[in-house]
Amino acid sequence: MAEHVDANRLNNDLRYRFEYLSKFLNFTSDDIAMLNTFAPIVCPIIPVIADTIYRKLFSFDITKKYFVMRNEDFEGSLSKTNRDLTLESAQMELRKDMLSMYLKRVLTQRDWNDTFLQFLSHIGKIHTNLACSASINVDYIHINALLGYLEHLLIDVLCNADRVDEKSKRGMLMAINKLFWIQNDFFTMHYFISVNEKSKSVKTSPSTKKPKCCWI
Repeated sequence: MAEHVDANRLNNDLRYRFEYLSKFLNFTSDDIAMLNTFAPIVCPIIPVIADTIYRKLFSFDITKKYFVMRNEDFEGSLSKTNRDLTLESAQMELRKDMLSMYLKRVLTQRDWNDTFLQFLSHIGKIHTNLACSASINVDYIHINALLGYLEHLLIDVLCNADRVDEKSKRGMLMAINKLFWIQNDFFTMHYFISVNEKSKSVKTSPSTKKPKCCWI
């Protein structure tokens, strides 16, 4: 008999949603262990990966434009136009640090407890308009492309890890793939909520508070 899944709880209970995804994707503690095993392989070159990600985002004007906005966590001198903005700009160094911290946390996290799930959820939320003054409202197409490119970079690192046996590589590869599908769902969850809220929203005065620092 088919297992019952409560649609309302999927949209209102993050733990319940994660457990459903885990069952569907066969994401288990073994996958978490594989991510933890992969961490020491990739962590030494995470700064290079972060730099590669932002070089890619800088190669398109439609994604580069988001970085001109001032973030709440950034108080330094701000480049005001795309032309002035470089990968070495102070606000970009902050972005790269945030992405590096994210990667290190998701790969080394041993207990996917409620606090960690809220962290994954918050990463998605702050890129939409749901975080109120602390959001930047990035179009989802760019998020989807970014997650895909980031996953490919990590897989490339794994494929070139000569000291890892094939069985372990397969386990790490599947774990990385499942991680990004779960994180992607936690993005789309907020984007769908954002669309629904927008359809029934009323006009409010714009906030002057700066958005929190996120990837884009």
